[in-house]
Amino acid sequence: MLTIEGVTKRFGDRQVLHDVTFDVGRGRLTGFVGGNGAGKTTTMRILLGVLDADDGSVAIDGSRIGPADRRRFGYMPEERGLYPKMRVAEQVTYLARLHGVDRRTATDRTTRLLERLELTGHADDEVEKLSLGNQQRVQVAAALVHDPEALVLDEPFSGLDPMAVDVVLGVLREAAARGVPVLFSSHQLDVVERLCDDVVVIADGRIRAAGPQDDLRRQAGPPAWELLVDGDVAWLRDVPGVTVRDFDGGYAVFEASDAVAQTVLQRAVSTGTVGSFAPRVPRLSEVFREVVR
Repeated sequence: MLTIEGVTKRFGDRQVLHDVTFDVGRGRLTGFVGGNGAGKTTTMRILLGVLDADDGSVAIDGSRIGPADRRRFGYMPEERGLYPKMRVAEQVTYLARLHGVDRRTATDRTTRLLERLELTGHADDEVEKLSLGNQQRVQVAAALVHDPEALVLDEPFSGLDPMAVDVVLGVLREAAARGVPVLFSSHQLDVVERLCDDVVVIADGRIRAAGPQDDLRRQAGPPAWELLVDGDVAWLRDVPGVTVRDFDGGYAVFEASDAVAQTVLQRAVSTGTVGSFAPRVPRLSEVFREVVR
């Protein structure tokens, strides 16, 4: 497990991180979300040792991380860190060798990763001649080729089309299935919602929410329900204990306790055909807006 505890950071008189604390579990995909300037990249650079924290600590499995430990990390910066004139396979192999991987193993891993990321046909191409999306996939390969014990990825899905997102997503899931803690930042909340086990929300350098995605979504605001009937549900506004959020003919979203919701269901059944009735779990975008406002 990666543990970031009490991390603070100042640049001159400006404090950009305030007591940042969260965990990235082994075998868990953790999405790190926040607006521009929220503190995501600074936190990740401290985790990787690119920046020093003014206070706080970073540990893996309870042991404070040092320079040697960080060599076992896979890191993908938001700004591409590739050599534009090098050929794809040559470059990925070279980066594995820099991490101490022997030549044969580095070559084998490169071949497998390029195949998995659907880049085999570009193995002999210079990086600068690839599309931005394919360059992004090469960057993912570079982060994975040395078989890291932890993955830290800054905006790994930026510039990828939906098909490429699915390919990269599959590779990250495979890494997590091997017990690797995976932390990645993203502005694409729909991708985070689809992929992540856990979510960390940061705003103004402070952690606003952290934990399993399902728990955060359940905790976001009062219980809500969706009702669809064959008819009109205008009567719903007059039920004591109900707050109507959305209403359109026979469809409504409303807030109510479990007991009041059951009363609503009984009335709906008695007045017509019920098409559907279910709790409404907030989207991650709703959770995000709620905790950062």
